[in-house]
Amino acid sequence: MKLTKLLTTAALAAGLATGALAQDKTKVGFVFVGPVGDGGWTYEHNEGRLALEEEFGDAVETVFVENVAEGPDSERVMTQMALDGADLIFTTSFGYMDPTINVAKKFPDVKFEHATGYKRADNVSTYSARFYEGRAIQGHIAGSMTKSNIIGYIGSYPIPEVIRGINSAYIHAKKVNPDVQFKIVWAYTWFDPAKEADAAKVLIEQGADVVLQHTDSTAPQAAAQEAGNVITFGQASDMAQYAPKPRVSSIIDNWAPYYIARTKAVMDGTWESTDTWDGIGPGMVGIGEITDAVPAEVKEQALALKDSIASGDYHPFTGPINKQDGSAWLAEGDTADDGTLAGMNFYVEGIEGDIPQ
Repeated sequence: MKLTKLLTTAALAAGLATGALAQDKTKVGFVFVGPVGDGGWTYEHNEGRLALEEEFGDAVETVFVENVAEGPDSERVMTQMALDGADLIFTTSFGYMDPTINVAKKFPDVKFEHATGYKRADNVSTYSARFYEGRAIQGHIAGSMTKSNIIGYIGSYPIPEVIRGINSAYIHAKKVNPDVQFKIVWAYTWFDPAKEADAAKVLIEQGADVVLQHTDSTAPQAAAQEAGNVITFGQASDMAQYAPKPRVSSIIDNWAPYYIARTKAVMDGTWESTDTWDGIGPGMVGIGEITDAVPAEVKEQALALKDSIASGDYHPFTGPINKQDGSAWLAEGDTADDGTLAGMNFYVEGIEGDIPQ
């Protein structure tokens, strides 16, 4: 009888201890706009999630929902994560901005991190990467290598993040090739392989022998490979399966260090609402291998440009630069401030066409 009672007490104590351990585990949620296998944007965010699990082991539990549409459905997903006990939720697309703010108001004890947006609250931080730094390097390579002088650009949505990239790529392509022309197709999607492939084919039909993309799938790479004599750049992830050509380099988003640092801050009680915008220097933006399809001299120049951006010696938006309508924007030697870049809603001089409203 006493032995039975002792065993029961021991089992109860073990159960309570297990429950306490489960409670102590930090739960981190991720809301993804595309599938984790997209090969681009969402793939790299998920790589950051996996790095988080590897870093903290059993001290952290991660959950994620993929293919979440921007808008009301994302609000439902975030709410459910908070109700299920998430301590920290990363919402990883621009269109999640208002839903993140709305849900954060209802769950003041949950910490939220929103990628690429600009609205913050006491329990909402924002974070993004200076992708335009990588676009400068891509522009340099593209302008140096095009033979048709037509560079195609697949845009997702006409938001500042995408417009900044177009402008940066154009400025640096134009510096090495004054005859260069940009043709822009808006896909109005982050991830839709069929639409992205169609956009690439349209640009190639219009004479583009270089295609840049701000969409998430590898479909434009495949379309360029099929066309032949067209070069591309990996977006968000290396997309190295298309190297050495058509993919001649890439922008790689490295979220893992940020995810680890912000989760640790929740775990040790030091988390505060902040705005993080890092680039090549701190390592949030990586430049994938520049392949031997790029002439050695161009590769050397591109790597020198990367180093000067990383060190802070050079800013991709350095004047003189005019706006598309010819009005002065940056005088000789002046650099763009972060506020203007964050809200960029204009093309620079030389880009043809209007930004869709």
